[in-house]
Amino acid sequence: MTYQPGPPADARALAEADRWTLVFVRELRHPPETVWAALTRADQLAAWAPFTADHDLDRPGEATLTMIDGDVAEPMPATVTRVEPPRLLEYTWGEDRLRWQLEAVDTGEARTRLTLRHTLTDREWLPKVAAGWHMCLDVAERLLDGAPIPPIRGRDALNFGWQELADAYAKVLV
Repeated sequence: MTYQPGPPADARALAEADRWTLVFVRELRHPPETVWAALTRADQLAAWAPFTADHDLDRPGEATLTMIDGDVAEPMPATVTRVEPPRLLEYTWGEDRLRWQLEAVDTGEARTRLTLRHTLTDREWLPKVAAGWHMCLDVAERLLDGAPIPPIRGRDALNFGWQELADAYAKVLV
């Protein structure tokens, strides 16, 4: 597989009491409805996300998101807390909170500005999380383009420039 991550995306860190939020912004080459399906449909999540979902994330309620790292699978509890198709999805994942916001971008072709707010407890994890989502969203975009590549998850990401990407995000996030 040929894959090399592009330059870091727009990212910043926000302090919230005893937690930190990564604000990660990417523009994708697809309309919000298409991106929404990639964020909520279990079959599409399995093709790009760092986890698999036990069902579609298109309605509030309990779910299990299973983190994948090679042959190791770690089920984690999740709760979908807010669903406003095709513009807003919020859920917890273990102790983390994720908020995906989609906005149509009018450039003459259907595009989406995706803003992910991923809240976690340890600031040192922000660059690592940013690098991981960066790579996952690259894979998602290829999936949506109709030219899928396998998901890049866990330690496998080290083979595709994850460390260099994490180091670049650390310069702006920590």
